[in-house]
Amino acid sequence: MSVNKLAGKTSKSVAASVAGDDSLANVFAALGDPTRLKLVAVLCAGGAFSISHLTQTTAISRQGVTKHLNVLAGAGVVSDIKVGRERLWQLEPTSIDEARRTLESIGREWEMALGRLKRFVEKDD
Repeated sequence: MSVNKLAGKTSKSVAASVAGDDSLANVFAALGDPTRLKLVAVLCAGGAFSISHLTQTTAISRQGVTKHLNVLAGAGVVSDIKVGRERLWQLEPTSIDEARRTLESIGREWEMALGRLKRFVEKDD
């Protein structure tokens, strides 16, 4: 079995599960920014937090935090609720869970591919 055939077995099953899934790509793109990733980590602590609270966790302005939260909201990672005059931001776990499951699936496929490659190399020895 050639190395190309070994690689092909792995990529087909994972690629089929995420093909054309723009929402998942948007989640990964949104999480690719260090500031947004830090905001998500704060929101993972639980509850809903105000812009004021979230601004205290970063070195950027309220407007900057709001911009990052809007990107995360556009990707479905966070949502806001209005409480009085304030908006509270909270994590939307569904999109994070889907991203986690996808990464776990890719990890399993990668482990299987490495196992096949190992058997292939050892067989030729």
